[in-house]
Amino acid sequence: MEQSATLDIETLKITQEQFILASQSLHLQRPGCDAVYPVGLYGWRKRCLYFFLLLLLVTMIVNLALTVWIIKVMNFSVGGMGNLQLSEDGIRLEGISEFLLPLYVNEIQSRRDSLLVLRSEKNVTMNVRNDQGQLTGQLTVGPEAVEAQCQRLEVRSKDGGRLLFTANEEEVIMTTEKFTITGSEGAVFGHSVETPLIRARASEDLKLESPTRTLTMEAPRGVEVSAAKGPLKVSGRKDLQLESTEGEILLDANTIQLGSLPLGIYTASPTQASQELAVYEVCVCPSGKIYLSPAESSSTCQAMSNICLWS
Repeated sequence: MEQSATLDIETLKITQEQFILASQSLHLQRPGCDAVYPVGLYGWRKRCLYFFLLLLLVTMIVNLALTVWIIKVMNFSVGGMGNLQLSEDGIRLEGISEFLLPLYVNEIQSRRDSLLVLRSEKNVTMNVRNDQGQLTGQLTVGPEAVEAQCQRLEVRSKDGGRLLFTANEEEVIMTTEKFTITGSEGAVFGHSVETPLIRARASEDLKLESPTRTLTMEAPRGVEVSAAKGPLKVSGRKDLQLESTEGEILLDANTIQLGSLPLGIYTASPTQASQELAVYEVCVCPSGKIYLSPAESSSTCQAMSNICLWS
């Protein structure tokens, strides 16, 4: 009995030693299994994250403020933007507008109480094209000239009903009641001019002149040249010819004066020729030259042939 008790006590001691060793081995391995690692951002990483979040917030606030300022300055609304108003009829612009590229519109109209001004540093060009895109008309307003390229150019009155001026490749027609030229040099026509009346102003003279060529006036039923309240002067550098093929030339006036005519001397009676006579007769040479001769009881033109010989 004592031996079995001793074995039991020894077995118990061995078991306690094994438990202690086992517990010690577990105690030694526990620190490695129960190690705690920190989770999250700490230190300079955390400060950088907060800095970027703050910078993003500031950027968002500045962007929102700039957007509100742009909307306020540009005056954005449902109907348009600032001076640009959108409507069912089209677009309405107030003030000065600048277009950097071509503008395609059907109609440009100003307000009733203002003018329509098209301004450019070089020129203003308006083009008209057909359905195929071909150019059919062009109006160019430049610093030196205004050019219009079209098949027919028309100028109408302010009500749009009366045609005042039209031009095409064949002719130019003016339908106004009066066409006035106020230039100091008058008007120069390279070819013929067809008109029913040429008249000067009330206080000015009318002058028809051809410096290097002839001046011809023709009409199927006659040409009338009249000066109602002043003299009529016809002069030429060389010959002045009045010709009537089927009628007569009529000089109808109270007084007809032919100045600067040569004066002939009547050689048949020298005593009478020396006297100053107030009466003369007009003689015509066969060449057409006209001269004066002292009047006598009979014609003295035949006796005075020296004037005709001089011509």
